[in-house]
Amino acid sequence: MPEYPRLSFTLPDGSEVHTDVHTLLNAGYAGRSQDDVAAHVAELAELGVPAPSTTPALYPVAPYLASQTDEVPVQHGRTSGEAEWALVITGPSPEDVLLTAACDHTDRALEVHGVAWSKNAGPDVLARKAWRLVDVEDRLDDLVLRAWAGDVEIQHGKLAELLTPAYWLDVLRSKGWYEPGVVLISGTIPMHHGVDQFTSSWRVELSDPATGNVIELGYRVRPLPEPIG
Repeated sequence: MPEYPRLSFTLPDGSEVHTDVHTLLNAGYAGRSQDDVAAHVAELAELGVPAPSTTPALYPVAPYLASQTDEVPVQHGRTSGEAEWALVITGPSPEDVLLTAACDHTDRALEVHGVAWSKNAGPDVLARKAWRLVDVEDRLDDLVLRAWAGDVEIQHGKLAELLTPAYWLDVLRSKGWYEPGVVLISGTIPMHHGVDQFTSSWRVELSDPATGNVIELGYRVRPLPEPIG
């Protein structure tokens, strides 16, 4: 049997849930307003990023890229994260679907050659805490995503800006992918203009204004040594 990465999450009641990730999916162009998505695709095209054949998009990536780490090694200076939420399926019932914070660390130099390639060139970093989706689904749109590149806020928005977890769960069911060990990363919200995304650290926060509860993750970006040859 293959060995898959094991993720562990602490729930609000203090219990821990573990899952071995065999399928990792990255949503893209996943804004709830597809008019805004179309405008974003046009902006990216001006930067040389190829347009997707359809939106929203869904990119399968290598499952070993699912990680809970404090450090991300990179090969060059043009990589950066993205504030996202993640669905983690740990069992067959609705109570087994977890919601957590995630950061999709992407190779921006490779992105101009293919978004799917760039997604496979860096890890999806997940938080170590999670909520059961059923416990927050009545107020999902009010949950807040924030990200900091270094010490500067680079993203701030509500989950209402993105396609819902229910939308993506329906996609998983339609594809036969709804099963334990599947992780889906949501796609991201817009970045603030003028903020340098190529920094030495990233931090993402998912917060619930109704309760004050917060899930967060953070990691350092470590440049690898120069190659020989």
